[in-house]
Amino acid sequence: MTTDKAHRADVPPADALPAGVAAAPVSAWRRMRMWGAAHAVDDLYQGLVPACVPYFVLDRGYSYVAASGLTLAAALGSSVPQPFIGLAVDRYRLPRLAPAGLAVAGVGLGLSGLVRPYAAVWLLILLSGLGVAMFHPAAGKAARQAAGDSASAMSIFAAGGSVGFFLAPVLATPALVAMGVGATALFIPPAVLMAVVLLRHRPAAAPARRAGRTGRDRWRPFLFLTGIEVVRSVAFFGAITFIELFWIRHLHSGRGVAGVALACFLIGGVAGTLLGGRIADRVGMVRTVQLGGVAAVPALIALRVTPGTLPPLVFAVLAGLALNVPFAVLVKLGQDYLPGRPGTAAGVTLGLAVSIGGLIAPALGAAAQAYGPQGVFTILCAIPVLALFLGLFLTEPEPSPGG
Repeated sequence: MTTDKAHRADVPPADALPAGVAAAPVSAWRRMRMWGAAHAVDDLYQGLVPACVPYFVLDRGYSYVAASGLTLAAALGSSVPQPFIGLAVDRYRLPRLAPAGLAVAGVGLGLSGLVRPYAAVWLLILLSGLGVAMFHPAAGKAARQAAGDSASAMSIFAAGGSVGFFLAPVLATPALVAMGVGATALFIPPAVLMAVVLLRHRPAAAPARRAGRTGRDRWRPFLFLTGIEVVRSVAFFGAITFIELFWIRHLHSGRGVAGVALACFLIGGVAGTLLGGRIADRVGMVRTVQLGGVAAVPALIALRVTPGTLPPLVFAVLAGLALNVPFAVLVKLGQDYLPGRPGTAAGVTLGLAVSIGGLIAPALGAAAQAYGPQGVFTILCAIPVLALFLGLFLTEPEPSPGG
């Protein structure tokens, strides 16, 4: 009787939840907040790379291609190792991998602005990307165990990453304006402190009954899902890499307004990630992914063609929102397609597929070199159409046995 009462007290009342939403226990929501905060700190360092790119261009005279190479370094470091790290996470516990990855990500990025040779900057950013690769599979698996079948709960973890991207320009722009790229050193302490927090207060593993779905792995829809995440990532990374330069060079704004534009895009990303989880709990995950593809095209077109420096800010928010509506859903859906390999699925959807967007950055840099940042945004308007097409091949996940 005591156990039953404790279980009921741990779960929100059914009538407090929207129809179709899976109830997540209160303890699960606490664990999700812990992992969401850690994800925010981790992705702060991914967000700092595009936030710093304009200052490497303006302060050190890097070309567009060289600056895009820094995004490439971060993407290489985080993308290539992640599937292998995901396999290791599924096979072994590796409880300290997530905090170790946080520390490596912060130290690598933090030191990058203190060295002068381009090769040294590139290698440090590559190291930072490796730290991100160490964090995502382990944290993604633990977060899924805490979230259970609730897309809304999983969206807290995913939104943590969007918050980190948002905080990067908000925190970095004033420091970079005042101190130059050497200000990156100021961002070493958050990673070290959060790593210590995870080591000391690492959330307990979820009970076996909440550990996730069981059933056969379905690789075909997972591959289509991975393609959608790659396309979404190309559009997202292209936007955050060149949106400030688009405002400065094409819309002729000051650096401050350009920083606001990036912040607006990332605010929309946070909102879209959280909104996507709630929409998925109501209408289904596949429909939510397709909705994001439909909404992204007009939002990006409006951002590209709207004149002035302030009115396009509205469409920066909407574009960020539309591109991120599918984000948490893709992470959860990927783990549902591969119920026996949650770490591998997280490594691909949170890591490899996302990072490929950074691998495409040099090609977008070449387009910017030839046609200006506005040329990049013209290209980005068409990219979500491919995600919409791939979304037609997705299917809802199979129900859990007994559930």
